Amino acid sequence: MKGIEKTNVCRVLDQKKIVYELHSYDADPTLTGEDIAKILNEPADCVFKTLVTVGKTGEHYVFVVPVKEELDLKKAAKAAGEKSIDMIKQKELLPLTGYVHGGCSPIGMKKQFKTFIHETATSNEHIFVSAGKVGFQIELAPSDLIKTANITVSDII
Repeated sequence: MKGIEKTNVCRVLDQKKIVYELHSYDADPTLTGEDIAKILNEPADCVFKTLVTVGKTGEHYVFVVPVKEELDLKKAAKAAGEKSIDMIKQKELLPLTGYVHGGCSPIGMKKQFKTFIHETATSNEHIFVSAGKVGFQIELAPSDLIKTANITVSDII
């Protein structure tokens, strides 16, 4: 990939011999997930955001949902086997995951947390998730993402 610097996510995928395509765009902090889908010229239900949460027990969980959808905290808690789940504070994201807001990927976090993806991901031929850096997205088969990050498919929206 000439001209595009590989991210840690790319290195993990390369190591596991997973086929992917890296896409880049101008890193504008005002862009929404739906804006990014338009830039990629893809339907918003193929582009996913990565959300990090904390359960009542103090355990952290990662949820991957379409950018146009909201995580249902009750369904998320049920999937994780928790009484309740809350989003972590933005300032906690970098020290916990190694990623900044807008560049968080379910692949290559500092620590592997139990991760869930919304079931609609599996009905797509390919999906997009952050490549671990603002302005970069990875396109890959949902089954490859699920296998690489040991993700559980669940109804979480």
